[in-house]
Amino acid sequence: MKIFGVLLFFTASLFAEGGEHLTTTFVGIVSLVVFVLGYYVIAAEEKFHINKAIPALFIGTFIFMMIGVYYWINGLDREPLALEVDRLILEIAEIFFFLMVAMTYIETLIERNVFNALKYSLTSKGYSYKKLFWLTGLLAFFISPVADNLTTALILSTVLITIEKERKEFLIPAAINIVVAANAGGAWSPFGDITTLMAWTAERAGFVDFFYLFPASFVGWIVTAWLLSLFVPKDKPHFDAAKEKKEEIYPGGRVVMILGVTTIVSAVLSHQLFHLPAMWGMMFGLSLLKLYSYRLKRKYNTEVNIFQSISKIEHDTLLFFVGILAAVGGLHFLGFLDLAAKLYAIVGPDAVNIGVGFLSAIVDNVPVMSAVLKSNPNMGMDQWLLVTMTAGIGGSLISFGSAAGVGVMGKLRGIYTFGAHLKYAWTILVGYILSIVIWYIQFEVFKDF
Repeated sequence: MKIFGVLLFFTASLFAEGGEHLTTTFVGIVSLVVFVLGYYVIAAEEKFHINKAIPALFIGTFIFMMIGVYYWINGLDREPLALEVDRLILEIAEIFFFLMVAMTYIETLIERNVFNALKYSLTSKGYSYKKLFWLTGLLAFFISPVADNLTTALILSTVLITIEKERKEFLIPAAINIVVAANAGGAWSPFGDITTLMAWTAERAGFVDFFYLFPASFVGWIVTAWLLSLFVPKDKPHFDAAKEKKEEIYPGGRVVMILGVTTIVSAVLSHQLFHLPAMWGMMFGLSLLKLYSYRLKRKYNTEVNIFQSISKIEHDTLLFFVGILAAVGGLHFLGFLDLAAKLYAIVGPDAVNIGVGFLSAIVDNVPVMSAVLKSNPNMGMDQWLLVTMTAGIGGSLISFGSAAGVGVMGKLRGIYTFGAHLKYAWTILVGYILSIVIWYIQFEVFKDF
């Protein structure tokens, strides 16, 4: 943590450009120290027995309060600060409502007994833990390019905890596999991850160009999955046909699944065709779910209480995102994340873009990708695809380095933790390096672009 703090401070003082030049002021130093300490508490959640949302929300709000005090004491124009906070609130609100709708759909599917029915279907067929491990991983990799990595990870982690609630030797590798697969799958789709979406809308690569990343994403994930599978038990989940009650989907459950897919499609269309925030399409999907619950009550005299489903979602996960995005926004305003184009000139795009993956695991891939886009280094399409891939996949290296990882931590609370993930992080690093090697062979050797 000390090394991390020194590196962050050195990077900030060397590469901060524009903005308010507050990195070397008292408010900048204090904010950086609080951020590093807060991240340490988040990472050591098991040690301190504190919910990760608490330190995240504190550092996010504290940094901007400190900036406000600094501006007030020095009599500075507070209009830039107000504009930055307004922009940040909009960004956070879009993500907050997007996640809220996705989680509400999952809770509704749980209430309609969809996951219990799926559990019965899988366990009654006698699938082993290893087969379930590979099945959930494959689904995550191929669903995330369409549904986005967070929604995919939430759905499949719910399937995991429904199938097995106790055996950590299965749950932890399987959870990591889902996170890695969801992030890798989202990296080769323009709307599979917010980083790819940002690069696409900024016209750094065309819609079809992202599909060139499929070989690197797939090979990197499959190697990590194979290494993780070595730790998965070979036996099967307990299933007694005489004692197990057959689970069936409650009335309306299949329609809710269709509405969920419709909601995702409407979110994509809202952003791509209508230039509205993706969360607008998600909220439209929530309204469809509420309307259907009204029809379901009249037709089957059974009620799907959407507001009750909303009350069951992981609000601490949502507040964690609010805090982290606010904290990173504060560091960006102070100048810590303004990575200038001269960094690419000094070190070279290959090294910087690979390093972006490691940085995105520690900080967050969204602001890191935003900083790269703002610095706008002179790179070819091959390098833009590399930084998109590393920013997306690199978040898998740490449990809370990606939205998918944070979502799964919320679902498998007390099981899938920072420490549990770190134990197997070397398998992810092997896959990450291999993805970069595949990219190099494909784009630099064979010039496949």
